[in-house]
Order: sequence, then structure tokens, then C-alpha cells
Amino acid sequence: MLRYFTAGESHGPCLTVILDGVPAGFSIDIQKINHDLWRRQQGYGRGGRMLIEKDEVQIRSGIRWGETLGSPVAMGIENRDWKNWTKKMSLLPEDRDESVAVTKPRPGHADLAGILKYHHADIRNVLERASARDTVSRTAAGSFCKQLLAPFGIKIMGYIRSLGNIEAQFEGLSYEEIYAQADESPVRVADKEAEEKMIALIDECKKRGDTLGGIFEVVALGVPPGLGSHAQWDRKLDGRLARGLMSIQAIKGVEIGLGFEMARRRGSEVHDEIFFDPHGMVSAGTPRIVPTGFYRGSNNSGGTEGGMSNGAPLVVRAAMKPISTLMSPLHSVDLRSKESADASVERSDVCSAPAAAVIGEAVVAFELAAAFLEKFGGDSLHEITRNYEGYLEQIKNF
Repeated sequence: MLRYFTAGESHGPCLTVILDGVPAGFSIDIQKINHDLWRRQQGYGRGGRMLIEKDEVQIRSGIRWGETLGSPVAMGIENRDWKNWTKKMSLLPEDRDESVAVTKPRPGHADLAGILKYHHADIRNVLERASARDTVSRTAAGSFCKQLLAPFGIKIMGYIRSLGNIEAQFEGLSYEEIYAQADESPVRVADKEAEEKMIALIDECKKRGDTLGGIFEVVALGVPPGLGSHAQWDRKLDGRLARGLMSIQAIKGVEIGLGFEMARRRGSEVHDEIFFDPHGMVSAGTPRIVPTGFYRGSNNSGGTEGGMSNGAPLVVRAAMKPISTLMSPLHSVDLRSKESADASVERSDVCSAPAAAVIGEAVVAFELAAAFLEKFGGDSLHEITRNYEGYLEQIKNF
């Protein structure tokens, strides 16, 4: 079973990731992980923290000479800003300073619920771990998992569909083209006209001390049919993807394929009709169930049916709310005096939805890698490849 754990506070010494259940024999390129960490830091509307940090992973166990050993993989990412927080985040009781306590919870953040749950008097005890800084760890874990999937031709791509009320238009572009163009965009969108409007909207929000959310889409190509299971609720692939994406900070909605639009249409308009061509003569762009002769005339289901992948491209979207820290803070209450007060202000972004698309890639990569290893499990790349190729031959000759 592939799983991972993260640890670390936003302004602590470092962030830590432990990946357990990693098979042996996979080649791992640390620079690819670092590149994804860099991509996560990009995007128009990011805050000052991105100017301080240069996120790079250090592999501390589980890899020798560039290959996984089959033992747990430990990764660490240094927080450069720690040097400015050594007293505020000290382990030592003699460094306690009540004057720096955060006591004005931010609407929309974990602040108030967290201090009530854990009986803290200082919101910093909650916000440090609740911070989206933890997504550095999750991006590292997911980027690692991309390299577990790559030998089997599975590619995962994330980009922005909309920011605020501005929607991008991708007509006529393949998923690869959308991704390539979006990866060059400061707001991770493959639509120049929409990009200009999005940048202007971010600028407007910044002037007003406000924040902005958006919707990102993640697509996985090359996913074979049969990942996940219909047999138990917690093994359903779509449920696992939704849970993973919803666990990213500030995500408030997830849909797969047409998602909520399906509820507004009739069955005849949403279900993907099934065809068969034994010779594989299918027009470009048609969602084929790889590598059989079965194919679909559409992909409204987004690559899953009955809790399992169906071989078509996996298409998921997530809605990110605006960030909770506003430079023009909303109304709150001081925990100590119970008097009305403006919410606390932490250094923050105006918009981080483009970065969330990269984090979404990572989350999808982990869930797919976990499901893939469950289906084709083995202790080494050699064993998994044998199992995978045998399955492909099986369904090819169905």
C-alpha cells in the first residue's frame, strides 16, 4: 500500500515527507521534483514568501544511486524564513512570549475552529500547520509519484479553467497543447485574452486588499481501465480523487468530467456511448479505452465509471475559494477581550489558484499511483511491469 505523511509548520525549520510502500527499481530524478516545487511557487498574484523561499528537496532515505530501494523514502524541504522566526517558533519554554500571540481569527481560515478544538489561546498554534505551506510537502510527494507512473505512459497535467468570473476558452486545442501553453502563462492558462483579463482582475483585487479564487483542471492521459473498484466505497477511484483534492487548503468543490452539469441534462445527453473497432481505426481525439478496440464517442464521465477508471482521459476540476487573509481585513472578535476587531493579517497571496493547479497534479498523481500499485502490485519495477503487461494483453484480447 502506497501512503505518505507530512510534518512541519509554515515557519518551522523544515517540511518533511515520508513515502511508504514505494517499490524498488524506479529511477528518480530529484531535479524533476525541484522543478515541480518551482512551478508551485510561480503565478501572478503570489505573495512575498515566494521571494524568500527556494524550495528544493533533500532525499534522506530510500534511494541509492538514483533508484528506489523498496524502503520508505524520506524527503525534507528547508524553510529559509525559519531564521526570522527562531524565537516565535522556538521549541524552548523559556522563549515563550505572550505579546506575539495571534488573537483575532480570520473568517474562512482554520483559526477559530482550531483554537476551540485544541484549546489554544494563540491562533499561531493552529495556523502554522493549517497553512498552505504544507502543500510544498504534498507537491514533492506527488511529483515523486509522477515518476512512478511515467514508465507506464501515464502523464498528468494541470492548468486554470477560470479565475473569478473569467473563463478560459480552449476550443481546438488538445490536452497537451493546453498544458504546454498554460505552463508558459503567469496565470497558468492557455488563452491569451483571458490571461490579460485575469491579470487585470488580480491587480484590482490587490489594490482593494482583496483576494481571488478560481477553478483548475487536472487531466491524466494513459490511465488504463480498471484502477479503483466498485466493490467497496473507500476503494472507488473517483471518491479517492475527490477526497484528495478536497483536502488541499481552500478547495471547496470537486467535479469529474461534466460534473454538476450532468445534473442539468438528461441521461441521453451525458452517458458516453460505447463503440468497437477491432482494427483500432479511431479518429484522433476520440476517448479510446487503451489498449482495446473499445472506444467512446465522448468523455462526459471524465474517465471513471462505477468507481473505476475506464481507459479514457481522466478529467477532474477543483474550485478554490479566495484566500482567507485579506489586506483589508474582515470583521472578527478578539479572543481575549471578546471585543469587535479586524481579523489578523498574515503575509499572503492575492491569488494562488495557478499554484493550486500544480498541487492538484500532485494529489492526482498520488491517488493514481496508489491505485495503480494496488492493481499491478509488486515489490519491484520489474515485477509490476510484468503484471501490467500481462493485464494489457488480457484486455487487448478480450
